[in-house]
Amino acid sequence: MAETTLSSLQDLKAATAGTPAGEGVQPVHPVYVQKLDKYGRAYATGKRKDAVARVWIKPGTGKITVNDRPVEVYFARPVLRMVLRQPLVIANRVTQYDLVVTVAGGGLSGQAGAVRHGLAKALTAYEPDLRPALKKEGFLTRDARVVERKKYGKKKARRSFQFSKR
Repeated sequence: MAETTLSSLQDLKAATAGTPAGEGVQPVHPVYVQKLDKYGRAYATGKRKDAVARVWIKPGTGKITVNDRPVEVYFARPVLRMVLRQPLVIANRVTQYDLVVTVAGGGLSGQAGAVRHGLAKALTAYEPDLRPALKKEGFLTRDARVVERKKYGKKKARRSFQFSKR
């Protein structure tokens, strides 16, 4: 075995990487692949505040079912339906997928945010090429803000009881 002396950092890089001196090693990015179940659906879980949404997407006509009800019945306010559909609008896939959603916990606003988060994750599972666009819009990031817990000796999380001198 031939012994070589390393005189610079470039020599050390070349010796450890197995490449000629001066060439850098390109970072390897993770490869995202399509993840489908045996029925051809993509599944993801979305969360927001106390709400948890389970989302299944499959090719279809754009029908959205939330807790066995149409989306117009479950999310009656147009703003909540708009929030829910944002990932589909960004990906330009509004009428290409059918959605089946079960959502529990929290209020309607948190549930709509949870469905949006789960839908974005399910879209990336079905079509990994959509990940950069959805990530740029922030739909794949879990909003970690939750309600602060109530402390003992306080009326709410931070609110104290009314002060009186008497």
